[in-house]
Amino acid sequence: MNMQLKRYGALLFRYLRPQWRRALVLAILVVANIALQLLSPQLLRTFIDSALAGGVTSGLIGLALAFLAVGFSQQIFSVLATYIGTDVGWTATNKLRVDLAEHCLALDMGFHNERTPGELIERIDGDITALSNFFSQFVIKIAGSVLMIGGILVVLTIENRLLGLVLAGYAILSLFALNSSREIAVKATAEERESTAALFGFVEERLAGIDDIRANGGGAFTLRKFYELSQHLLTAGRRAWIKHSLMWVIVVGLFTVGDLLSLGFGIYLFGQHLITIGTVYLFFQYTQIMADFVDELTHQLQDMQKAGASIGRVQELLSTTNRMVDGEGTAIPDGPLGVEFEKLTFAYGEATILKDLSFSLRPGTVLGLLGRTGSGKTTLTRMLFRLYDPVSGSIRISGVDLRDTRLEHVRQRIAMVTQEVQLFHASVRDNLTFFNRDVTDQRILAVIGELGLDEWFRALPNGLDTMLGAGGSGISAGEAQLLAFVRVFLRNPGLVILDEPSSRMDLATERLLERAMHRLLKGRTAIIIAHRLSTVRRADEIMILDHGTIQEHGNRAGLADDPSSRFSALLQTGMEHMAA
Repeated sequence: MNMQLKRYGALLFRYLRPQWRRALVLAILVVANIALQLLSPQLLRTFIDSALAGGVTSGLIGLALAFLAVGFSQQIFSVLATYIGTDVGWTATNKLRVDLAEHCLALDMGFHNERTPGELIERIDGDITALSNFFSQFVIKIAGSVLMIGGILVVLTIENRLLGLVLAGYAILSLFALNSSREIAVKATAEERESTAALFGFVEERLAGIDDIRANGGGAFTLRKFYELSQHLLTAGRRAWIKHSLMWVIVVGLFTVGDLLSLGFGIYLFGQHLITIGTVYLFFQYTQIMADFVDELTHQLQDMQKAGASIGRVQELLSTTNRMVDGEGTAIPDGPLGVEFEKLTFAYGEATILKDLSFSLRPGTVLGLLGRTGSGKTTLTRMLFRLYDPVSGSIRISGVDLRDTRLEHVRQRIAMVTQEVQLFHASVRDNLTFFNRDVTDQRILAVIGELGLDEWFRALPNGLDTMLGAGGSGISAGEAQLLAFVRVFLRNPGLVILDEPSSRMDLATERLLERAMHRLLKGRTAIIIAHRLSTVRRADEIMILDHGTIQEHGNRAGLADDPSSRFSALLQTGMEHMAA
């Protein structure tokens, strides 16, 4: 328990400290609201006793107006407290959400390969949304409830010492019972959140692949799996609801006991002519208020259970460390980059993908990379971005070990164009610059002209302001790859990796790409994952991979003229069977 409270406190302190002024105003409003709630029954007690005693009308009207003023002020303070508390809570949760998203984006690809996007969305959004009340009003309401209960007990003790002592015992018993049941639903709530994340991950993946599911008749399986996950969520949710409801049962029982105590003592004392009927009302009303605040404590404890499950999952994610340590910052030189793999081995789990790989490329060299599916071509290029670290061996870029330079710098000096270009629901400008406002329109237009894409650009209905649909809907796959070429050129990298960018284009768009590719590769080192003969012709060197090892590597012209080479055989028979 102490460890859990310490964990809660550390999270609260970290995200509420920047908002301490608003949190202080919130605390003052809550305390003022409590004082007014203590005053209201006193005014009504006086009104009732005065009315029964035949008090003057003006006095009764004054008491009524005072009661209304207190009630109105209480509502004003309540609205302000709710507004400020909500603002504080969402500011804190949004900051936590940003921190968690940045942390996840910085983690290695192994982490992301083990989790679906839907699961991470649920972690970053769903779990943190559950913490909104924890950040906004948890401490304030807990402290406010304890303060209110204490104030009521003091007032009641002054009115009648025996009743004060009895209700103090009732309050202590209630708080003990609530505290004892505080952890009852934490595990069940965590299981419910896990089930929700699994369902969201499944839905996200199936929606992304809906075309393939429809084309291949996978609808029945998808619905059956969706039903299974929904059933699991229903079971987990029902289990969590039942355990949360146990606290409600405890509260109802405690309320009933409290009402019986206050009414029983009030009736007895009134029958003994020791108190007035207004005081009987005062006893009952204070007991009701105390019960409301005990109920508030219950809700806060339930929220703490939900928060406890969410905090555990959030901290588990935040504690996940990047398996790749960023380098100390050795700079990669400008200009075309040299590449050297030295005895590099890489494995996904127990499956070895690249085995003792060694080769080098001189700056400005264009390498055509060939191999069957599963030969390791894509893995080799991903290693150059340091998306993964090798099991053994090293990669050097112009003499700099990738592990000695910053990841950010690596990805500035190396660029890639894939077959599946990721586009966003945004303008052409934002898709080209990745939302970087420092890149001017003049720079973008200059690159478009330099790549020979003026005619393509003039065909856009609104120029750089043309909006693209989600996933690039509205433009062809070829046009999407032209956008990717502009992206790369804007970064001016020293090494470019192309994954057969012409493989999905019509002839007209392919001609545009050929001109753009010629300009893009000029003065740069390039690795082209090739599936077609026309692409390999522009390479200076050829490398053929098979089961993670280099089967052949040499000058393209020399290999083409050597009838004993594998590359020469491919030229004779065609390369269609090499397609990845």
